[in-house]
Amino acid sequence: MTEVVDRPAAKGSGPSRLPAPTDRTQPGVDSEALGRQLLGKWADVRRQARDLAARPELHKVEGQTHTDHRARVFGQLKFLVDNGAVHRAFPAELGGSDDHGGNIAGFEELVVADPSLQIKAGVQWGLFGSAVMHLGTAEHHAKWLPGIMSLEIPGCFAMTETGHGSDVASIATTATYEPASEEFIIHTPFRAAWKDYIGNAATDGLGAVVFAQLVTQGVNHGVHAFYVDLRDPDTKEFLPGIGGEDDGIKGGLNGIDNGRLHFTNVRVPRTNLLNRYGDVAADGTYSSPIASPGRRFFTMLGTLVQGRVSLDGAAVAASKVALKAAIQYATERRQFNASSHTDEEVLLDYQRHQRRLFTRLATTYAAGFAHEQLLQKFDDVFSGAADTDADRQDLETLAAALKPLSTWHALDTLQECREACGGAGFLIENRFASLRADLDVYATFEGDNTVLLQLVAKRLLADYAKEFRNVDFGVLARYVVGQATGAAIHRTGLRQVAQFITDTGSVQKAAIALRDEEGQRALLTDRVQTMVAEAATALKGSNRLPQDKGAALFNRHQNELIDAAQAHAELLQWEAFTEALADVTDPGTKKVLTWLRDLFGLSLIEKNLSWYLMNGRLSMQRARTVGGYINRLLEKIRPHALDLVDAFGYGDEHVRAAIATGAETVRQDEARAYFRSQRASGQSPVDEKVLLARKAGGRKA
Repeated sequence: MTEVVDRPAAKGSGPSRLPAPTDRTQPGVDSEALGRQLLGKWADVRRQARDLAARPELHKVEGQTHTDHRARVFGQLKFLVDNGAVHRAFPAELGGSDDHGGNIAGFEELVVADPSLQIKAGVQWGLFGSAVMHLGTAEHHAKWLPGIMSLEIPGCFAMTETGHGSDVASIATTATYEPASEEFIIHTPFRAAWKDYIGNAATDGLGAVVFAQLVTQGVNHGVHAFYVDLRDPDTKEFLPGIGGEDDGIKGGLNGIDNGRLHFTNVRVPRTNLLNRYGDVAADGTYSSPIASPGRRFFTMLGTLVQGRVSLDGAAVAASKVALKAAIQYATERRQFNASSHTDEEVLLDYQRHQRRLFTRLATTYAAGFAHEQLLQKFDDVFSGAADTDADRQDLETLAAALKPLSTWHALDTLQECREACGGAGFLIENRFASLRADLDVYATFEGDNTVLLQLVAKRLLADYAKEFRNVDFGVLARYVVGQATGAAIHRTGLRQVAQFITDTGSVQKAAIALRDEEGQRALLTDRVQTMVAEAATALKGSNRLPQDKGAALFNRHQNELIDAAQAHAELLQWEAFTEALADVTDPGTKKVLTWLRDLFGLSLIEKNLSWYLMNGRLSMQRARTVGGYINRLLEKIRPHALDLVDAFGYGDEHVRAAIATGAETVRQDEARAYFRSQRASGQSPVDEKVLLARKAGGRKA
């Protein structure tokens, strides 16, 4: 039985109880210092945002009708405006602070108050407002941004159509220019072209940025953005030519009034074209600073990448909240008396429970460190510190790689934490079910996760074709790690993968090789390089085939390409975790985090053992050591679990799960005291099994 000792609780959290290490020389975790590191570059902004997220005025009220929830969230937007929480990214001359990274850092923290609030705020300022800011010019900024910032103009980001979601280039709404009136005519030609799932469209939106195919002088110049007034500000009725529907009750995020919009020959002035990247003169002549239509399209969409960046961060935050609650509860809840006749086991002492929660804890740390790198890259691009075409492409690829992993991970973590807390986890008061329902759509909006990984795969193939058509795998290995870390140190070369995987016949040496940082890096990198190289070889020459045959060939290898992109994204997370270790100064914290990083790396290897075995990268004997070493890591991490979740910095006012407040400890202590008292009094009834055993013993005698 593990001894359990009290320890001081983190600020805002319930009582914490930690197994006392039997070895007093064990490393400890400096939760306060680790917490500061996890807050990252924009620590002050995150603290301010968490202070706001702790306010009851911003918390989700479970059980509200969707109508009441919508009204509450709209009121909360005004609360954010009044508290200066939404203007950081906007121009200083309009009352903002030109702080792009800080804006995202603060915005994603709102998920712990209510995901509906986070997303509705994102629609208003992160999509609608950002589209005007990044796709428009100074005239547009002066005309519309003050009202958008103050919430005087609630608005929509009308891109997605019923018939086309992630395939934005194929949307069917048109904006045809008429020189005689100097107006664009916005038109929805058929039902599948209705704008759908649009936040603020059902009730609140007065304006919208509408994406449509720009047609002038008989030429379609592709997707552009237009500012369109939707409703009369006084009556809230749709303006002539505009119609729509309410999407109604959804599986989650019911504080947002998603709806559908359609346009019947709606006329808007020529100047309503957000013309930073493409303009139409009064006579209908089209011009653009970007000659290539394809490059222009991706440049315009690239300015709106912050949606994916913020979802990545919000998903990480939700995972942290779930793990904080589940691990806290698992240190208090007792079940089954396997190792004692009197005391039941703490849930977190069971190996399987550790497997369920610690592997997801390790992934959450990896995703968090990777998100901080993504956020820095985003800020570099949008602040102008590093804003070349290559930088923007890297940002797009990085966001497309990380957002799928973190959002899928959040859903998986919320479900596993829910199950790990038994029936209590299913209660709405403990938030797992509610959070999971609200985050469910994160996997498909701002880019469907599978489609995003396909974009990453295409980038990997393009880079391979460009740089490595005639080079060996050693160069590609250096490239992949360089891509992952952005650091020159790894571009000088890797030791051959073979030196880590040569079978020595020694289980001990095999375990050492697997837990070695370079061993993990080599195995993870080799998988990416091999998958990309094999796909590139299979697709070689496809660009010279007829279009239908080229598409068919690509389709036959689509699954492998997406798997390669996911492996690449996982490598990015592992590298981010490894780089973060270099910034840890406390020796004990560094050792524990290294164990956690190893757990993440080995979990990835274990998940893909079939690939490593089929491709001869690991022998059967060595593969068998992976699970054993993972189990030893679980034992090492166990005493530090609460420190690791306390470092997330979320207190009771953020977690808001009844089972994570220390109430379970009170119940368990009461029960144990009751049974101890019974045993001490001698009045405790005899267990029937004990009585039978005594009688059996007597008969034998």
